[in-house]
Amino acid sequence: MPSTAGTQAAAGQDSAAGARRPGGPGRLPRLSRLRDVALVPGIVVIAAAGQLVSPVFLSYDNVINILQTMAEVSLLVLAETLVLVVGRMDLSLESTFGLAPGVAAWLTIGGGHGLGVLPGGLAVPLTLAVGVLVGLLNAVLIVRFGLNGFIVTLGMLIVLRGLLTGISGGQTFFDLPPSMLYLGTETWLGVPASIWVCVVLFTVGVVALGFTRFGRALYAVGGNTDAARAAGINTDRMIQGVLVVASLLAALGGLLLSGRLASVAAAQGNGVIFTVFAAAVIGGVGLNGGRGTVFGAFTGILLLYMIQNVLTLAGVPAQWIGALDGAIILVALVMSRITSGRPQ
Repeated sequence: MPSTAGTQAAAGQDSAAGARRPGGPGRLPRLSRLRDVALVPGIVVIAAAGQLVSPVFLSYDNVINILQTMAEVSLLVLAETLVLVVGRMDLSLESTFGLAPGVAAWLTIGGGHGLGVLPGGLAVPLTLAVGVLVGLLNAVLIVRFGLNGFIVTLGMLIVLRGLLTGISGGQTFFDLPPSMLYLGTETWLGVPASIWVCVVLFTVGVVALGFTRFGRALYAVGGNTDAARAAGINTDRMIQGVLVVASLLAALGGLLLSGRLASVAAAQGNGVIFTVFAAAVIGGVGLNGGRGTVFGAFTGILLLYMIQNVLTLAGVPAQWIGALDGAIILVALVMSRITSGRPQ
């Protein structure tokens, strides 16, 4: 007769296996794959509508413009998707998006309000290092000290935003070193480098979450942390790793934006977290963990930016476009409730 401990471990493994599936326990993989491409028809419809609104919508220059401006924020969407899959939230990503390149600019540019104490060649490593540091701080507070992740990252958002305002004096950093401009201005094979970076990282995310043991473990942790732990998964290490990777992606996204604009504004990233959550939610990523895919999140941010571009070409005032993301989140939540039978 099997021991009680053995029975409990087996049950934990079964529960964790169910939680690994993007669609949740008991859902057919085929239905999960259909949900991944649920926004594709909407993207096609918006593309057709955009072409009717303006003949330039599907032009090469406009499509590249959409993809390039989307690429920077899309890395935040990728980062938040990973965090949401493991059942956590990270609100501080938008501040890391601004602070990481801001610190690099502050330390490397001379004159004005820059210290100029480090060579410009270190700007990119500095940017990424700040992202890793913020992720480690979040991980220590959330995992090691067991603090509420929502409150921790909300506090971190405020702290990081204040730090950027403080080191910049509320001004914009200009005259960035060439290393910070490269990814935002260079083109590879006729396409902006930032788009290639976005495509490569999302491809890695799709493969990692959908086809590896690591990805299955993330879904297990987000679906049922206790069951995942019983199945032998080091849940603390998984959550810590995801928080660090998410902050690193946010820093890289901020670097892409700073390179394209050739500056780092004191308000860089402010409010972008709302767009990030909108894209993740309409892309099918659950707010309760263990649900959603990287491809779905990508279609979510692509759809948002296409809609915004169509409205801009149609002459809709920017202040009305700002109300779009919140409305889309509410509609997506209602539709998710209706179609899945359970809330996000």
